[in-house]
Amino acid sequence: MSKGNQLAFDLPHRTAFGREDFLIAPCNADAVAWVDRWPDWPKGGLVVYGPPQSGKTHLATVWQMRAQARSLAPADLGAAGDLAGPFALLIDDVDAGIPEPQFKAFLDLHAVRGGSVMLTAINAPAHWPLALADLSSRLRALTAVAIAPPDPALLAALLVKHFGDRQIAVTPEVIEYVTARIDRTFAAAAKAAAALDVAALRAGRAITIALARAVLAGLGGPAD
Repeated sequence: MSKGNQLAFDLPHRTAFGREDFLIAPCNADAVAWVDRWPDWPKGGLVVYGPPQSGKTHLATVWQMRAQARSLAPADLGAAGDLAGPFALLIDDVDAGIPEPQFKAFLDLHAVRGGSVMLTAINAPAHWPLALADLSSRLRALTAVAIAPPDPALLAALLVKHFGDRQIAVTPEVIEYVTARIDRTFAAAAKAAAALDVAALRAGRAITIALARAVLAGLGGPAD
């Protein structure tokens, strides 16, 4: 087994919900540490942001189960007024669009009643297109921690996990080959694994480097 693949398998795991594992690597270690720090969050809030499929929602669910938090969509923030006393609340995909007056009213409520709130988003709060200056400044005051793009070791581990979820056995050589030839993003790992699974099923054979070469070329990646 190559050194790169050995690093992938050496990554620690965090058990989350069901049988899924959260892979801990340098790109997400700060986010994990801040979730573990709860309830000691400055101002009672935490924002975790990062690219699609980076594990934000997965990590948020770990916190939600631990804190017994309620989950609300941004569009349902008006329902936060029904919460009594200190509360724990998860709001996912905040920068997908939020009703600003309701969000400001929610933050006012949180400031009075206390508790904890965790927000997830793709971008940092400083880049959310908010019209209300007071809302923007208050959100920027919350602790915000990023999940960065995966390094090669995590990318390889993600491929192993995606194939494992599909109950597909893939050799370390194939993992190494694909890792070196896809974009360094969480979404690229998921897309490559799905495409290779479909191609292998259609061909009725195992995933080999030759098959990976053809599939990645079809996805627009380098053939070699």
